[in-house]
Amino acid sequence: MAYKKKIPIGYQPLGWVLGWAGGAVAGMVFRRTWKAIRHEDDAPDALDPNRKWGEILLAAAIQGAIFAAVRSAVDRGGAKAIERSTGVWPASEKGRQD
Repeated sequence: MAYKKKIPIGYQPLGWVLGWAGGAVAGMVFRRTWKAIRHEDDAPDALDPNRKWGEILLAAAIQGAIFAAVRSAVDRGGAKAIERSTGVWPASEKGRQD
């Protein structure tokens, strides 16, 4: 039976803070991206009757891609920082090969 290391308890609050900061960064990146693409300050709202389906779906797809990429980068960076400082990977051992 292999000894299973515990996840550092400090990672949970750090993960929450990193997630919040990552969401803020992703929102800022999306707003700048939308402005560069469409030259508009605000992305279309799904309930705006003056917007077409294509605009709404394009904005949603871009926003989703940016948020997913930023979240992955923040999660991975935080996990690597915890591993470097503690020697323990702060996620489940499922799928991890040592």
